[in-house]
Parts: sequence; structure tokens; C-alpha cells
Amino acid sequence: MRGNFSTITKMFSAGVVAAGLLTSAPVKAADDTIKVGILHSLSGTMAISETTLKDAMLMLIDEQNAKGGLLGKKLEAVVVDPASNWPLFAEKARELISKDKVAAVFGCWTSVSRKSVLPVFSELEN
Repeated sequence: MRGNFSTITKMFSAGVVAAGLLTSAPVKAADDTIKVGILHSLSGTMAISETTLKDAMLMLIDEQNAKGGLLGKKLEAVVVDPASNWPLFAEKARELISKDKVAAVFGCWTSVSRKSVLPVFSELEN
């Protein structure tokens, strides 16, 4: 199991680095932090499964920060709750990108939530 967790941690780190380096939107976090959006339902019908996914992401962020962060910067989680409401996923994704200026967004466990946010990511070129 430890090997799988290590692999997940490496994939998470690579995803944050790639998103931070390749995004066309400017990241306006503090100079010493990289903001990471967590877009999982914490209420509603999907909360029973997605809350644990949010907890896993926060644990990975804490673990990476304990190792010195990423690219010399600490990761800062910005957690939002789309409340198992598929149109709300798009609204929350837009907020994470436009208002919170996150470098990457992790979440959207269901296919319908991914379909909801895809036009937002395309429009904002993120």
C-alpha cells in the first residue's frame, strides 16, 4: 500500500507542477505559495464519497509542504463545496480560477461534474 501512496503523491506533485508551469492564467498567490483548488462535494448526495477525496488531497498537500513544498513554495489548499449540484461545479470552478487564482484544480469525481466544468476551463484557458 505504501508504494501506491508514494505513486499517488508523485502524480499529485507532477500535476501541480505541470498545472502551475503550463497554465496561461497568471497565478496571483503570495510569492511563497501555490494555490491549489479542491473541488469536491462536501454536502449533498455525493458528500459520502467525495469528502474522503478532499481529505486525501489535504493530507497530500500537508505531506508535500512538510517536505519543503513544491518548487520552493508551500501549497495552499482552497476548498470549495459544489454541494452535489452539477451546475454549481461550473460556478465554483470559475471562482477558483478567476477569484482565488489557483494554479490547479483537483476534484470532479463524477463524469457529470467533469462535463460541467470543462467549458469553464476551456473558456478561461486553464
